[in-house]
Amino acid sequence: MALKITEECINCDVCEPVCPNEAIYFGTEIYEINPDLCTECIGHHDEPQCLMLCPVESIEKDPIYPESDTDLLGKYRLLTAQKAATTKAP
Repeated sequence: MALKITEECINCDVCEPVCPNEAIYFGTEIYEINPDLCTECIGHHDEPQCLMLCPVESIEKDPIYPESDTDLLGKYRLLTAQKAATTKAP
């Protein structure tokens, strides 16, 4: 599952810089997570960095986007391949 940030977010700015997929961004009032980019850090870390560092525990699994670890690993591979393709020198 992708993660989501709940209304308990205090906008402390801890989560955004630790996201390896740049899935976290500042929304209209609080930080939000783009589910298309969130892999729960699978492929990068043993556990979600935002979840681990959030001081108010305002990050949880988003039931709207159910994904298995296999799905998340596939998304990680796709995202890293896309990033590699866009950063290659011509």
